[in-house]
Amino acid sequence: MSAARDMLCDTARAVFAEAATAGIAPVEEAGFALLLVPEVEGGFGGDWGDANAVLQIAGAAVPDLPVAELIAGGAYQPAATVSLMAGAMGQALSLSIDHVNTRQQFGRPLGKFQAVQQTLAVMACEVRAVEAAAAALAARLDAVDLDTSAADFEIAAAKLRANRAVGIVTAVAHQVHGAIGFTEEYDLHRVTVPLMRWRGAHGNDAFWAQRLGRQVASLGGRGLWEAMTERGA
Repeated sequence: MSAARDMLCDTARAVFAEAATAGIAPVEEAGFALLLVPEVEGGFGGDWGDANAVLQIAGAAVPDLPVAELIAGGAYQPAATVSLMAGAMGQALSLSIDHVNTRQQFGRPLGKFQAVQQTLAVMACEVRAVEAAAAALAARLDAVDLDTSAADFEIAAAKLRANRAVGIVTAVAHQVHGAIGFTEEYDLHRVTVPLMRWRGAHGNDAFWAQRLGRQVASLGGRGLWEAMTERGA
């Protein structure tokens, strides 16, 4: 992460910590609406990698605030939602790990039981896959100067991957937490409820699977390979 992005993330964390109790106003006052606006137009001049980083923090810290709409509107909303989902899933994983390492059962932490470790390993794989999809999407959008039509393959692939991870991530998180995960006083529901809502936002699994499938079919086997290797170059 560049020094500029690192500083941006530090600022975002501080702003979202305040926004968690004060609402969207601190986010607006911090100027995040100008994140993707070029410097010559009075904006921050950030790229989608910056937006992805900030949105992931928002997904973890203030998932119920309309941060995505503030930063990226219109055609960018599916991509923004993927970033929010990645952040929320990361927070769900973090809460789950903390819980099993502190909750005692039969004289030892839950995290010491092999079955719990294996279940969390499955969850962690899903979370990391979504984070990787969000990162690949960000890299593509930056490579094509934020042209969503040129990044449609990555948008479809990332949204579908994130959608399909929601069921596993939310189920495992609540399973390892037990009853406490459903209480209003505990933070888990703040990220799992939005995750289930975001799964259907801007198109459900079938919508994105069909959209991705049509692109793969149109490319053909050789064309798909060439397209993927060209993107990775």
